[in-house]
Amino acid sequence: MDGIEKYEDILHLPHHRSTVHPHMSVRDRAAQFSAFAALKGYEEELGETARVTHARRVLDEDRMRAINDVLLLLKRSPAKPRVKITYFAEDGGKAGGAYVKAQGVPKRLDEQRRRLIFEDFEVAFDDIAEIEIFGAEK
Repeated sequence: MDGIEKYEDILHLPHHRSTVHPHMSVRDRAAQFSAFAALKGYEEELGETARVTHARRVLDEDRMRAINDVLLLLKRSPAKPRVKITYFAEDGGKAGGAYVKAQGVPKRLDEQRRRLIFEDFEVAFDDIAEIEIFGAEK
């Protein structure tokens, strides 16, 4: 006996319905067979790997001199000049980082810690890639 002949005796019996357990909805039945996270955290890790970071650029002497000149002007200025700044921000998750552009009025220059301090963020002098004065607040 092979094929359908093996099951000929039960093939046309009525479908069994339990008298003990309630009937399961199609939705609940499908949920039993739905996909599950076999590799928990894999999607996040994949996204982290795909995220692009950049290496810190080495500035030439002229660029470093220009940045230092602007920092000196900020230090000596009695007005509170507004600046546009591009700085390198280290990535906390992997090697490298990103260049961030911001603008604002620096509160002060901390020469001991070598940091330019704004209202809501700080930038290390060594992280500055570009800085430009473009206005003054009174």
